[in-house]
Amino acid sequence: MDRAEFAKSQWDREMPGFDLSAMVLLGRLGEAAHLIAKHHLEPVFAAHGLKAGEFDVLATLRRSGPPFRLKPTELYNSTMISSGGMTARLDRLQKAGLVTRTPDEQDRRALQVSLTDKGKALIESVLPQHVQAQQNVLAGLSEADREALSGLLESLVRSLTDDTR
Repeated sequence: MDRAEFAKSQWDREMPGFDLSAMVLLGRLGEAAHLIAKHHLEPVFAAHGLKAGEFDVLATLRRSGPPFRLKPTELYNSTMISSGGMTARLDRLQKAGLVTRTPDEQDRRALQVSLTDKGKALIESVLPQHVQAQQNVLAGLSEADREALSGLLESLVRSLTDDTR
């Protein structure tokens, strides 16, 4: 019995009559996300002196293509980071010499965040390890299970983002 099923059994005993299938499913989803991050992804980032959000910023800049430059709002919209945490992450990355912030050529009030050569080299060295860690996480699932899970999660995310827009 996993933690989600154990919690369900306690609720069934203490307050019977609820359909707790959503609680079990979301509990498992949350626990899986936590275990994946803590035991598989964060150690890769930490080995390179990064946190997950910092990796995400560097990866977003790198995958944007040359000149590897975005406005902070573009970064926020392309990452999985809250807007409140973006400035602090950019401060840390700039202090480490991994990004620079310069005035936008079209709008001097706006900034552009650029990947430095050091930042580009770092993200290119971390990415293969990150991809391997992700593959390791999914090694226990068949290809059919991976595709099914991906499709289901895509549908869930789509339904949630449709509700919030």
